Amino acid sequence: MARKQNPEFEISVDGEPYVWRLQRRPQWSSDTNAFQGMAIAARHAEGQREAVIEFPAGPQPRYGAPMLKPEMINPDLVARAIASAIEAGWEPHSRGKSVSIVVDETGA
Repeated sequence: MARKQNPEFEISVDGEPYVWRLQRRPQWSSDTNAFQGMAIAARHAEGQREAVIEFPAGPQPRYGAPMLKPEMINPDLVARAIASAIEAGWEPHSRGKSVSIVVDETGA
């Protein structure tokens, strides 16, 4: 059975078109036995190289709380995170493996 792919969303950062998707929901990690924050994957609309932007773990969701959906993520937060990734050295038009960048809870 084919795995359902996460939907992609378009966003403009500094006049450039980007595409992003929710890479990872906040979850428990079995490796570090700690709670991990969400991560989004972003790429330039005309490029190939992705940046996986990781956010810190916030408070754990309560039992029975709805799961995080991409539509619930503030577009301003995504735009700030993409701008921070570019400032940190991500070159969206270059080729190569995806890069992982950690930002704070505000996307900076």
